[in-house]
Amino acid sequence: MSGALDYLQDLDRSVFDGANQQSYALKAQKGLSEALIRRISSDKKEPEWMLAHRLKSLAAFLKMPLPKFGVDLSDIDFESLIYYAAPSEMGGYATKWEDVPDDIKKTFERLGIPEAERKVLAGTGAQYDSLNAYHKLKEEWEAKGVLFEDMDIALQKYPDLVKKYFMKCVPLHDHKFAALHGAVWSGGTFLYIPEGVKVTAPLQAYFRMNAKSMGQFEHTLIVVESGGEAHYIEGCSAPKYGSTSLHAGCVEIFVKPSAKFRYSSVENWSQDTYNLNTKRAIVEENAIMEWVGGNLGSGRTMLYPCSILKGRGARADHLGVAFANAGQIQDTGAKVMHLAPDTSSTVLSKSISKNGGVNVYRGLLHVAKGATGAKSQIRCDALILDALSKNDTFPTMRIQEDDVSIGHEASVGRISEEQLFYLQSRGISEEAALAMIVNGFIEPIVKALPLEYAVEMNRLIEMEMERAIA
Repeated sequence: MSGALDYLQDLDRSVFDGANQQSYALKAQKGLSEALIRRISSDKKEPEWMLAHRLKSLAAFLKMPLPKFGVDLSDIDFESLIYYAAPSEMGGYATKWEDVPDDIKKTFERLGIPEAERKVLAGTGAQYDSLNAYHKLKEEWEAKGVLFEDMDIALQKYPDLVKKYFMKCVPLHDHKFAALHGAVWSGGTFLYIPEGVKVTAPLQAYFRMNAKSMGQFEHTLIVVESGGEAHYIEGCSAPKYGSTSLHAGCVEIFVKPSAKFRYSSVENWSQDTYNLNTKRAIVEENAIMEWVGGNLGSGRTMLYPCSILKGRGARADHLGVAFANAGQIQDTGAKVMHLAPDTSSTVLSKSISKNGGVNVYRGLLHVAKGATGAKSQIRCDALILDALSKNDTFPTMRIQEDDVSIGHEASVGRISEEQLFYLQSRGISEEAALAMIVNGFIEPIVKALPLEYAVEMNRLIEMEMERAIA
């Protein structure tokens, strides 16, 4: 992130906060009902089993209580939200950039998505509210059998394959917002990597929530067959309206024996947004799952990517950074389930708090009986930039086996006057000194983020760090 401050002087922050006209949303129904669920399924021409799943999920959502941990969710007015807004001018998604409607195209062009695709990405998807506006996979990977589709289209093209995996990793009864997602999900990404295929360039999807009081519920379903490899990047943003929005997406990843997969994401929803995303991977024998994430914009976040190490020798690495400014509560962390022998995991969590922002690390490490030889190392580091801000750590460990190696470290620090004096005495300005300290703190995470590929993600990280030292 060298030169971030100079670079940011020329950036217009409205690139993320600005919204397009939303005439399609003015007619959209607010609130949740069986009629709405049936309309969503009918509009998308879904098979009967999916409609049945949606209705079952709706019934479960209406019965289940709000979570009793994490951030306070009692202010969410479910009847005031728009659960489905399909921009009428789209008529489906485009495979040629010039076919995307002009106002939508301009939004994504400002975020750098076409530029990133032209340079290095193997494929790109762009979702706008409830529908994908654009989806494209390069022919090189199509020829090798890689499937990279909008989830709605994948359900039509590959119904048996989708049915085999859909909400099998995150079942609808998992929690209230998983049930809500199962009822109203729309759009998202379907990625299938055939056996032995190694995709050497990243694939990217970007999710933009444009309408006021919107709910976005994209579903990401990824299957990496034995020996396959891939890297998938997600970015998210939303404009600020002053009224509540809800993001309750779902990510399901199946990493088969000896496969390797990296999932990278930077979530930059506006401070109006409750970000209640659920992400989980099932990792089989000798497979590797890598999570790299940044949580930056939303007012309230509850997000804990989970790895289920199901096969002997499976490995998971979790790297995450969370930034909380005034009015933000970032309740984030990681969950790892060691269910087989000789499994291993690492968790590195970094958080930065400023202007009264609150960061919480909430983690779960479970080692099941029989998971001998399991190894796990967890480290949580917090940087607090003023006396108003706060950080808490709530680790939970359930160890049911003796033959294991487990470590947990946590640290909380402030930027000291001595550090600043030392750097300033060598001719470095206070602003630059603060930038150096912050950048050094988050370096292990930033180095793992695909900044060289996703122009939009690079901008998000740099903007938030510039706020942190303002």
